[in-house]
Amino acid sequence: MTYSSSWRSPSNIALVKYWGKHGLQLPRNPSLSFTLSACHTDMKVMVSPEADSAGLQVFYEGQPMPSFEAKIKTFFSHLADRFPWLAFAAVEIDSVNTFPHAAGIASSASAMSALALCLKDIDDQIKGIADEPNHAWWSEVSDIARLGSGSASRSVFPHAAMWGHTPAVPESSDLFAIPCGQHIAPFYKSFRDSILIVSSKEKSVSSTQGHAFMDELPYAATRYAEAHRNIALLGECMKTEDQVAQFISIVESEALQLHALMMAGAQPFILMEPGTIAIIKVLWQFREKTGLPVCITLDAGPNVHMLYPEKHEGEIRQWIDDSLVQYCASGQVIHDQVGAGPVKNP
Repeated sequence: MTYSSSWRSPSNIALVKYWGKHGLQLPRNPSLSFTLSACHTDMKVMVSPEADSAGLQVFYEGQPMPSFEAKIKTFFSHLADRFPWLAFAAVEIDSVNTFPHAAGIASSASAMSALALCLKDIDDQIKGIADEPNHAWWSEVSDIARLGSGSASRSVFPHAAMWGHTPAVPESSDLFAIPCGQHIAPFYKSFRDSILIVSSKEKSVSSTQGHAFMDELPYAATRYAEAHRNIALLGECMKTEDQVAQFISIVESEALQLHALMMAGAQPFILMEPGTIAIIKVLWQFREKTGLPVCITLDAGPNVHMLYPEKHEGEIRQWIDDSLVQYCASGQVIHDQVGAGPVKNP
């Protein structure tokens, strides 16, 4: 018998950054992210649990993608106790992204969260479980997704999510993310994220390598403490729209700290491009001149996420077209927004 499942899962953009891990995909510090909408992965998984021969086939945009297989097989090995049928199954995975792969827009977050959703759904089918997903179900999916990509744990929740234990949030956990949308003002739930694609090329240093470099960084402990402080501050200021200046200050500091950490180790590397720096400088000048509450953040890559309230969308998008598209590869900009989380495809 063959089982199938298809899910759409979004990427996310971290506001407080996770950088450094230990054990089996456990974070050195907590992180907080906006869940996106337009940047997502559509994935279909087909599983034959008792096939004549077990195996894995991976397709991306309909084309065979054997380069993805090693990471997925490692992911499956971490799920052997949870999904024992994986060891004997023939598995076919086909996915498509709406944004460039491996360019620093958290494609692993959307892909691994989509895969976790498909696998959990198929496991329920195999067990004959037809219940509607509840809080525990989503927490388990987040835990599964974490084993494939730490940031994927946050993509399964709408609007905003936090991953990693911190004393400021007693229910927080290193094992799974928790939803935060109920704790933030509607003002932030409608935020826009215009992503300026400075480069769509694959990153020169992967996030996995970057996390590993933190183990020998002399500033690591200070950075982790700073993340705990910032997540508490950000959680408080996002309860209302009255403290957007502090939101901007924390978010931009977190973004630049992330890239400073990359440049501060024994094996320094730079993922920003000249266009990245140019966009940041132009944005700061624009904000100083207009007073509009727009800010930047960066993931582990060169592309710039520009965050701003919905009510300023028209003015800011026009300014992007007039002043910033020149710094983008082939003029590419992805206009996204805070989103409602994953959905199951028909």
